[in-house]
Amino acid sequence: MPAIKNSNSLPYPMTSMNFVVTAGEGVASFSEVSGIEASVDVVEFRQGNSPSLAPVKVPGLVHHGNITLKYGYIVDDSFRKWVAKCVSSQRGIVSTEKGFRQDVRIELLDTGAVTAMPNEVKQSAAAAGATANVWVFKDAWVTKYNGPDMNAMNSEIAVESIELAYESMIIAGNTAVAPAS
Repeated sequence: MPAIKNSNSLPYPMTSMNFVVTAGEGVASFSEVSGIEASVDVVEFRQGNSPSLAPVKVPGLVHHGNITLKYGYIVDDSFRKWVAKCVSSQRGIVSTEKGFRQDVRIELLDTGAVTAMPNEVKQSAAAAGATANVWVFKDAWVTKYNGPDMNAMNSEIAVESIELAYESMIIAGNTAVAPAS
């Protein structure tokens, strides 16, 4: 699908407002995802017989930050049960169970591609996933849970948030990636 372009025939940058998060068997709707990051240590060394006084730099360990997901209070059983299982006081027992660690998949949807389509195919394209980018977080688990703030004098949405730790990240672009398990 061609990109939507501005008056100078330059493509617009992607917006970050339409995305889908899949954790195991559950698909959840989030209002915010933050903390997608990775960094690589720089290891410097110099051989004793090197004629150069400058060290050689090589890549070291890869570090990943935790991801924070914020969402309005939902009643999706499979996702809610996974969060509860991860923060349970019996996690020592639970952490060995199948399903404690799950792959989490975040897909950034290409709203420009969906917008450029005729009205009759917009819904099916959005449902089929006009995906611009995919991040897969392997062996993720909930490391922090924040329940909603409750105040009888406000009419705000009850917002929960979770923080995920994970082992590795795959940045797949818009190519096909195995679904989260």
